Amino acid sequence: MKVYFDTAILVAASVSDHPHHSQAIAALRMVRNKEIVGHVSGHSLAEVYAVLTRTPFTPPVYPAEAWKLLSENIIPFFEIVALTPAMYRETIQECSESGWTGGRIYDALHIHCAKNAGCDLIYTFNVRHFRQLAPGWEERIAAP
Repeated sequence: MKVYFDTAILVAASVSDHPHHSQAIAALRMVRNKEIVGHVSGHSLAEVYAVLTRTPFTPPVYPAEAWKLLSENIIPFFEIVALTPAMYRETIQECSESGWTGGRIYDALHIHCAKNAGCDLIYTFNVRHFRQLAPGWEERIAAP
């Protein structure tokens, strides 16, 4: 089964004190153990780095540690999905035509990546938001 991982899942798996850590790390282990095929977007790697290094976690996650988490725990085990410039334009246009504002664009980009990669499931902790943006995919969007 091909599963797309939202940024929130990757962050939660990386921070042991995160409230969703146990759920997220269990899903990450499934990828590492090759029980599922994990997918992430290129831009989600940047989002994970940004969130890890700017959120006031205790102890803080410093840039070198954030890179280590990405390079050792995520990048080697996940397929990285990239969108073409046309796909970005299409997603932004769809958001505009649907009246979606703000950060919903990032969720829409994740959904586009998952669809483009042929994923069977999207893991996110923002289930309600993702389902609103992906009619017909509601049953494929879940928390791990």
